[in-house]
Amino acid sequence: MKMERLPPVRTSLLPSNHPYLSGPWTPQHEEVNATDLEVIEGAIPSDIDGVYVRNTENPAQQPLGRHHPFDGDGMLHLISFKDGKADYRNRFVRTRGFEAEQEAGQSLWGGLMDGPGVSLRPGFGAHGGLKDTASTDVVVHGGKIVSTFYQCGEAYWLDPETLEQGGVASWGPLDGVSAHTKVDEATGELLFFNYSKYAPYMHYGVVDRHGKLTHYVPVPLPGPRLPHDMAFSANYSILNDLPVFWDEDLLKKGVHAVRTHPGIPSRFAVIPRYGQASDIKWFEADPTYVLHFLNAYEDGDEVVMDGYFQENPTPRPLPDAPEGLGHMMAFLDEHSFLPKLHRWRFNLKTGKTTEQHLDDRILEFGMFNQRYAGKPYRYAYSTKTRPGWFLFTGFVKHDLETGESWEVNLAEGRYASESPFVPRIDAKDEDDGYLVSFIIDENRQTSECVLIDCKRFDAGPVCRIALPHKISSGTHSVWADRAFIRDGLVAA
Repeated sequence: MKMERLPPVRTSLLPSNHPYLSGPWTPQHEEVNATDLEVIEGAIPSDIDGVYVRNTENPAQQPLGRHHPFDGDGMLHLISFKDGKADYRNRFVRTRGFEAEQEAGQSLWGGLMDGPGVSLRPGFGAHGGLKDTASTDVVVHGGKIVSTFYQCGEAYWLDPETLEQGGVASWGPLDGVSAHTKVDEATGELLFFNYSKYAPYMHYGVVDRHGKLTHYVPVPLPGPRLPHDMAFSANYSILNDLPVFWDEDLLKKGVHAVRTHPGIPSRFAVIPRYGQASDIKWFEADPTYVLHFLNAYEDGDEVVMDGYFQENPTPRPLPDAPEGLGHMMAFLDEHSFLPKLHRWRFNLKTGKTTEQHLDDRILEFGMFNQRYAGKPYRYAYSTKTRPGWFLFTGFVKHDLETGESWEVNLAEGRYASESPFVPRIDAKDEDDGYLVSFIIDENRQTSECVLIDCKRFDAGPVCRIALPHKISSGTHSVWADRAFIRDGLVAA
């Protein structure tokens, strides 16, 4: 392995025993370029050609108040595969907030758990007082990485080969861009939404594969909401109005407290991809909150959508958490909010919704073969988590036609990342490819990248590749074939 270290960033962060500033969540401030990575076990497949990119909540400055992991600065970790070799690099996302704090040498904004008056400067996003970190989601669109913030900040561009910073995406509207933009590889379009505390409270938009905003319409809601994700089929986009949002009375006092509102159903807006607000068809469903959807597709008169239904969206504080952190840790603990793989069917003719769990295990952060996005699909890949923690401990492959499933479970002290599907070059089947993931090994204080052959899923990794340093746990990820990076869409 050959490695180049970049000049260090300015950091004021102190060592901490905070559960999300230590262990597998220990921030990492070193930026490197590394080539010819060492293979620990197996061999790097020669039948993949592209990049795996994962975002990270990675604070550079000492918090002004109470730390929440979603406050961290965005850092992208990228591993590139070509001809059976792998290279790695990582970079902070140079958002306006990150650059301002680099100049100041300290934090300038409070975090998600802080009240009014903590921030030293006016804040960003739907919350109104946070730092826009671009640290939540990451996709590849139009030959560029797009990194976004969950509370509707600016979309930031980076080069998908070098991680060279490209600044703020030119198409981003003034209302911001939420995390979980969706890329339709068949058309090259990017679909997105945003939300705020001001009427109409939500917008929906489409960006073509050349980076031009081609559609932007309001999605009127009854009041401020907290959507986190969306889905799309070949002809429709599906947005949501869920009964878990800020307490309206406390919001008037400047307090952003999330609660479940009893008696209010879930509502889903089905809008033609280039539709207007008047074209929206609303469907009611069982009350829940959904962090992440998998896929959606059309089946006759119905739009079918899969995602993770939370059975207990606002859980009680964890009793054994460090003082003052029980509430935060419960909201990060899947074993507290109980997400289950779920299917909704929206009948466009009758207006009726039918729904059911597809699995009773606690699962989330699902992935699938993106070549089937918006189309009928068969295979999904979910993560399992450590009770009490936002840490992934294994993967489940689902056959959604037969109901079969297969598991890969990591050894104690090893934690995975969100893990996209990597199609083989000239793949013949939907599951003809690999699952790719970064692994944090707390036992050895190292990190690695693994590839799992999805045709032999429960056999475990076929390859383990050493990373040049231990990385922090993080959020979302993406795989992009080089042909897709080059052309902006998948050839028919």
